[in-house]
Amino acid sequence: MVDTIYALSSGAPPAGIGVVRVSGPAAGATLVALAGELPPPRRARLSTLCGGDGAVLDEALVLWFPGPQTATGEDLAEFHLHGGRAVIAAVEAAIGIVEGTRRAQPGEFTRRAFANGRLDLAQAEGLGDLLAAETELQRQAAIGLAGGVLSRRVEGWRAQLLAISAAIEAEMDFDDEDDVHARNLDYPHKINDLARDIEVSLAAPAAEALREGYRVALAGPPNAGKSTLFNALVESEAAITAPIAGTTRDVLTRPVALQGVPFTFVDMAGLRDSGGDTVEAIGIDRARSELARADLVLWLGAEGEGPAGAWEIDAQCDRVERAVKFKPTHRVSALTGEGLVGLKQSLVDHATKALPRPGEVALNQRQRRLIAEAHSALAALAPSDDLLIVAEHLRQARVSFDFLTGRAGTEDVLDNLFGQFCIGK
Repeated sequence: MVDTIYALSSGAPPAGIGVVRVSGPAAGATLVALAGELPPPRRARLSTLCGGDGAVLDEALVLWFPGPQTATGEDLAEFHLHGGRAVIAAVEAAIGIVEGTRRAQPGEFTRRAFANGRLDLAQAEGLGDLLAAETELQRQAAIGLAGGVLSRRVEGWRAQLLAISAAIEAEMDFDDEDDVHARNLDYPHKINDLARDIEVSLAAPAAEALREGYRVALAGPPNAGKSTLFNALVESEAAITAPIAGTTRDVLTRPVALQGVPFTFVDMAGLRDSGGDTVEAIGIDRARSELARADLVLWLGAEGEGPAGAWEIDAQCDRVERAVKFKPTHRVSALTGEGLVGLKQSLVDHATKALPRPGEVALNQRQRRLIAEAHSALAALAPSDDLLIVAEHLRQARVSFDFLTGRAGTEDVLDNLFGQFCIGK
């Protein structure tokens, strides 16, 4: 028998309201046990909640959602309580006494929704991103994925594959009938069109860049002003600054949202041929690794000596004795604030072009790999291929799409995804 699960689905108490959700076959019995009766479906009712000993627990709104048309696909009950810790603890204790109930595991509500066909794996990933979203751009991308934008696109590709596969099967089964053969001569064109459509989607920005933020590394020799500029960009004294060479020994990162665009700024050890000691040398090695990892490097060193594609930053422009750059991308002073507004705006404009636009789907590593596998299966076909080979490539592409949406899958993938959700989701 399926257990009935319960958990606090709202924020941690104390809060104005605490929502406790119950899902499973005993959800209705739980409502009756605490509220005395089932309210009309999908209508809130004010009820006095009582424990097993008859003591009043709270005055609360209760809702009853009979399955399967619910968030989890099961019978579902909600208790909208006063959000104090003691109230929530007392109600959860009373629910736990009802036969067949237990506390939910992380992500178990969403996992049941997936198992009961209320959402697919791509939508569940979008929901996870939505819960973790901290910027407006992250929210917009996640809500599209959670709403099924990618899922509908993949299902459309899958439907086209099924239609082409049916035509291929008909051609193999009835290859002696001229009318069938003539009708299906255009299958190579359909496959090529589908492959091109998939290829366009593969060009979508990476979800990891959106989730982690556009990575901007500040690089240059010691005492170039990296840490001071880093602090100005993240608007905090995150990095220690001093006139002593080699002050920064390790990689320091800070996530920041600028105009709703997520960034990760990286401060690092000053680059020079040899460190002052072993610890600084390790820091320099790590700094060089960060240069390769960064989406953009702000180069504060000598003009022309930075990595390819780096922005030349004429830092400390308030200092007369500095080595002036002739063609810098920006001139700034972290101390006086000169040029900082322009630098931040340029960073926002640059990152916005690299990150998903509002409403655009961003593919995570798993999704991109599976779509790429489907594309490879189709792109490898040639018009002269044997129909059995064509049919097998089409099947391989469908399998990749089924893994993406969760029609096919493995438990370890599901455990990893839903294990990242909070308890009440």
